[in-house]
Amino acid sequence: MLLEKVEEISGENLYACYQCGRCTAGCPMTGEMDLMPNQIILAILRNDESVLDAKTPWVCAQCYQCGVRCPKNVDIAKIMEALREIKLRNNVNYIDLKKINKSYPQIAIVAAMRKFTG
Repeated sequence: MLLEKVEEISGENLYACYQCGRCTAGCPMTGEMDLMPNQIILAILRNDESVLDAKTPWVCAQCYQCGVRCPKNVDIAKIMEALREIKLRNNVNYIDLKKINKSYPQIAIVAAMRKFTG
C-alpha cells in the first residue's frame, strides 16, 4: 500500500499530520502545484495512488520550509522525495531529454536531472 511505502522510504509518520495547513501556507512553490502539501498528505493517508501522478512532488523545491513550520515536525520534503522515488522505481521518466530547450543553462539541466531521475 502507498502509505506503508511512503513511510518506509521517508521515515516519517504521516498520521502525525492533523491538517493545520501551515506547510502549505509557507511553501513558496504552491503557485505551481496541482495539490497542496497538506492535500498530498491526506491523499497518501487515504492510499490514493493517483497522488503519484501529481505534479507537486516534482515542483517541490526541497527548501524544508514546510518541515520548519510543521507543529508536529512532519518533514514533508522527505515525503515528496519518497513519492518521486516510488514513481521512478516504477520506471516512469518525468523528463523527456528530447524536449529540453537547448538554451537552458547547463547547470540547471544537470540539477533537474539529478532531482527528477535519481
